Amino acid sequence: MKIEIWSDYVCPFCYIGKRRLEEALQTTGLESSAEVVFKAFQLDPNTPVGAGGSVPEGLAGKYGISLDEAVKMLENVAVQAKTVGLEFDVTGMTGANTFDAHRLAKLGELEGKGDAITERLLQGHFVKGEAVDNKETLTAIAEEAGLTAERVQQVLQSDEFGEDVKRDIEEAGQIGVRGVPFFVINRKYAISGAQPVEAFTEALKKVAAEEKN
Repeated sequence: MKIEIWSDYVCPFCYIGKRRLEEALQTTGLESSAEVVFKAFQLDPNTPVGAGGSVPEGLAGKYGISLDEAVKMLENVAVQAKTVGLEFDVTGMTGANTFDAHRLAKLGELEGKGDAITERLLQGHFVKGEAVDNKETLTAIAEEAGLTAERVQQVLQSDEFGEDVKRDIEEAGQIGVRGVPFFVINRKYAISGAQPVEAFTEALKKVAAEEKN
């Protein structure tokens, strides 16, 4: 069974959806047999690299609301995150362009560290308040995930894997992905958004039964 997930590292529901899928895989006993592949998507490709700034302030400016209202919005999402064991640092989140992070994830996937680097990048943005478009930060994150600093710097100082990232984003448009997370199982079934664990469990069982027939 192959599960492809279009996702972005600054998308809170991508992290929550990832946890719910992981729980469903564990519940159904398919954890070891399913191949999970993360595909690149950018919620806001126009975010300047290194712009920084707090996410609540960015939301307030984008939607024309007060800072308190923006923080409240994020706190509501953080409540959902807690249900899957995640502790979001709402006021510590830093705005970032995720293109380089996606390129780094492609390197991680190639070297068998895809899961580790995806998890660490999401944790960096939502839990640790790290700027996931800062090259030094990305290098440190990648090293924690098991990649070598030298290879990471080679990638970050070039445009390597850039076409792979663009291809994922183009494919998302072709199959009608309007938002993330977006899960595709065996290129046959799609689940949009961070659905309840039960929705993932039901889909996984259905696909597993079909594979046996």
